[in-house]
Amino acid sequence: GFCGVQGTIFPAPSFNPIMDAQMLGGALQGFYCDKDMLINILTQRCNAQRLMIAEAYQSMYGRDLIGDLKEQLSDHFKDVMVGLMYPPPLYDAHELWHAMKGVGTDENCLIEILASRTNGELFQMREAYCLQYSNNLQEDIYSETSGHFRDTLMNLVQGTREEGYADPAMAAQDAMVLWEACQQKTGEHKTMLQMILCNKSYQQLWLVFQEFQNISGQDMVDAINECYDGYFQELLVAIVLCVRDKPAYFAYRLYSAIHDFGFHNKTVIRIIIARSEIDLLTIRKRYKERYGKSLFHDIRNFASGHYEKALLAICAGDAEDY
Repeated sequence: GFCGVQGTIFPAPSFNPIMDAQMLGGALQGFYCDKDMLINILTQRCNAQRLMIAEAYQSMYGRDLIGDLKEQLSDHFKDVMVGLMYPPPLYDAHELWHAMKGVGTDENCLIEILASRTNGELFQMREAYCLQYSNNLQEDIYSETSGHFRDTLMNLVQGTREEGYADPAMAAQDAMVLWEACQQKTGEHKTMLQMILCNKSYQQLWLVFQEFQNISGQDMVDAINECYDGYFQELLVAIVLCVRDKPAYFAYRLYSAIHDFGFHNKTVIRIIIARSEIDLLTIRKRYKERYGKSLFHDIRNFASGHYEKALLAICAGDAEDY
């Protein structure tokens, strides 16, 4: 249902994929690449429409639109325009694959995606990953991570979170278990902690966190930060933040990518594309409320050229955001 959470990109009215494909062909295959035209078309269509454009493009030119974009564009601008062309489950799969392959693992990417996706999104992502890379997402996560961090990711990626109603009596019990887990910190307690955070419904966890506050006099996030460390701690906090207010979690991720990591392009691009049809408008609101400056302002400050233009077009900023 509509819970007042909104994206920035909607289906274009009076949509004509054949005309769009023709315009893109002209933009990509002309003497020089018309990047403004690419931005005007691809950021103003929803993902389902972009897929129809790619089909029309293929039958018109016998060429792959993603391939042509990769060939003609470069750097971060390329990442944005190509990213827009993937169906959302494949985009998540693509990001996870690149976070794990090669030397080192981008744990922050694993945390952000796996802590925030719904059961349905996780199911489709696993399928897309398997089709695209002929690999099993669970096996790859297992081989790239370790310890309780790994256990928690493995639990999340299964997408078996309960859905539906909350049980207050059970919430008090779960809160006690969480409180104990923060006192004792044994392996067994860590397991209990992640089982509750990965498997209980959002509605249930909402109550659990209130009960936790009552029992311990402490906020759940503060308690986790105090008791645990490393990626395990970061993952647990991400889950709690997503339960409380998912758009606020993404606003926080964007702010830290921009300000703490000197504009971590991959993170900024990933969130803006992945959330564009889900809650990016709400993320923009939370960002402004929480950090005083608009997301629009911060992108303009740090990015430039067609890369900046493309990001701003997806954010769909209004005049008051400048």
